[in-house]
Amino acid sequence: MIIEEPDLSVLDAATVFDIDDPRWAKIGKLVDCISCYTETPARKIVDHALAHNMVLTNKVPLTAKHIAALPDLKYIGVLATGYNIIDLAAATEAGIVVTNIPAYSTASVAQHAISLLLAITNRVESYSTEVHGGRWTASSAFTFLIEDWHELDGKTFGVVGFGNTGRATAAIAKALGMKIAVYTSKSQQELPEGYVKVGLDELFANSDVVSLHCPLAPDTQGLVNSRRLRLMKRSAILINTSRGPVVNATDLAKALVEGRIYAAGIDVLDNEPPRPGNPLLAAPRCYITPHIAWESVEARERLLDIAAENVKAFIDGNPINVVNKEVLGHIGFE
Repeated sequence: MIIEEPDLSVLDAATVFDIDDPRWAKIGKLVDCISCYTETPARKIVDHALAHNMVLTNKVPLTAKHIAALPDLKYIGVLATGYNIIDLAAATEAGIVVTNIPAYSTASVAQHAISLLLAITNRVESYSTEVHGGRWTASSAFTFLIEDWHELDGKTFGVVGFGNTGRATAAIAKALGMKIAVYTSKSQQELPEGYVKVGLDELFANSDVVSLHCPLAPDTQGLVNSRRLRLMKRSAILINTSRGPVVNATDLAKALVEGRIYAAGIDVLDNEPPRPGNPLLAAPRCYITPHIAWESVEARERLLDIAAENVKAFIDGNPINVVNKEVLGHIGFE
């Protein structure tokens, strides 16, 4: 099955690059017509996708109701690894191929996870602010200390989930001299030399840093809760660059307020953008970035390259990175 007259709509192009960025041309040249929207509010989803046989979306959801209103739609390309924004059952029932972008941001997320950790331990921003504010100029000594800080060398770095990003993040921590403990379905023999497979509660109890790299699933939602936070050392640091709902925000905020753990570095929240009452926004020693771990220029360029490959493969009748493969035989793809 080869797609005749491919017509593509990009629902939220600005999440990757501005709509007038020339990098979109690598996808535009593959189709007869392309419509790029900076963003698509909920009320405009059907309007922006209507009459197109192909759609690209990063965070704009396509529900069963949307899919039913789009009879021409044959392809949905998710501009991310996770595809929970798509009603996959409805897409499959309608004969729509859904693809994703695997493993494009591994290095970017790993770097950001360690950046959050170093921001907490080394307080670079705080010191720079103090220096620019005149504190060092006014000092009688050659240095000043905001608070004691500690080396990571010799400390234990606990990794929850050992896929591409978990493995990459652990490698950086290892290079900093840290001991690596891993919670994973992989066997001990499959882990790099010197890494130790441990149980989940053991990891939380013994690690100086716990870094989350697991997908969001029924068994990981709320995985970090009051019980597991009570297992952690008071000096421990929690890093989350996976998915917001993996952490119970109320429980984490309470643990930070009560000093049951030292600090948290968070790039993802259960609601994005966060609602004003999110308890983590007011929690002490909680370093939050706005879901940017995946957004290095290199990662976004890689994402667009893979998206273009996905689009071309679908048009040519040989879809790749398909997440609902059961649909292929029913609609004429090999």
